[in-house]
Amino acid sequence: MPEITDLMETGQDSTLPGAPGALAAKALDFLRKTAKIIKNFSLLGKLSLAVIIFFIVLAVFAPYVSAYPYNLPSGKSLAPPGGGHPLGTDDLGIDIWAQLCRGAKISLIVGLGTALLAGLGGGLLGIISGYVGGILDKFLMRLIDIMLVIPDFPVMILLAAFLGPSLINIIIVLALFSWVSSARIARSQILMLKEKTYIKSAELYGAGAWYLMWKHFLPEIFPLIAVQMIRLTGRAIISEAGLSFLGLGDPTSKSWGLIIHYATSFKGIYFTEFWKWWLLYPWLFLTAMVTSLAFISRELEQVADPRVKR
Repeated sequence: MPEITDLMETGQDSTLPGAPGALAAKALDFLRKTAKIIKNFSLLGKLSLAVIIFFIVLAVFAPYVSAYPYNLPSGKSLAPPGGGHPLGTDDLGIDIWAQLCRGAKISLIVGLGTALLAGLGGGLLGIISGYVGGILDKFLMRLIDIMLVIPDFPVMILLAAFLGPSLINIIIVLALFSWVSSARIARSQILMLKEKTYIKSAELYGAGAWYLMWKHFLPEIFPLIAVQMIRLTGRAIISEAGLSFLGLGDPTSKSWGLIIHYATSFKGIYFTEFWKWWLLYPWLFLTAMVTSLAFISRELEQVADPRVKR
């Protein structure tokens, strides 16, 4: 500890790995790299990123960007856009804009929660399977084959109906059917990486499996896993909307799929003008979110794997 004490006394503590100065330097370096990546985006990629930022702002500041509550009547029933309600109201007089802001939060929670569970969990399983090999690898590959054959959405419907309507259950159900792709990508990369010279040298010097995983394997494959996680986010959002549309989502969540479910359940929705704001806007928000995530994942895939761009 004397070396640390001397550094602190001389005012050079910012050079320590955990010091505020070192953390600030790492943060600035991360921001520079992120700005450089975004600068290389195409025009469509930059527009997609702007759309995602817009939805994130809606999700975070939902109570402040909407003047009315998302779960209580605040105007006339089925009022058209205008008169204090920019996107109109539903059959209960609840503001559509407030519901869409709340739906952005629900969609991001479900998408990011599923992506973290399925992306990181599947990636870790793929790393362990590819590095350890043997019976564990064979078992995981047969399990992946089974998961690929099973029709996922019908089974999701059964599990969601069995577990009950809640956001946590929806995230768990979606993650159970979304980890396969991340595991396969991670395993294929590890099968190549573990034959590299520097990995063999690290093993000869006594590096264990966990050390190799956190210091070498995970940093190498994380860009590909990150791209896959963005894809999983879009897939989870559209799957949650599908389950909510079928009435299997959380009835209190006010997700975009649930708004569409209530709108299409209203008798005569297609024979009136109500669909122009009650049904059209949540569909547009959902489409914009999923499409933007797809374009961003394509842009990041070109960064992570230059062969895709060529």
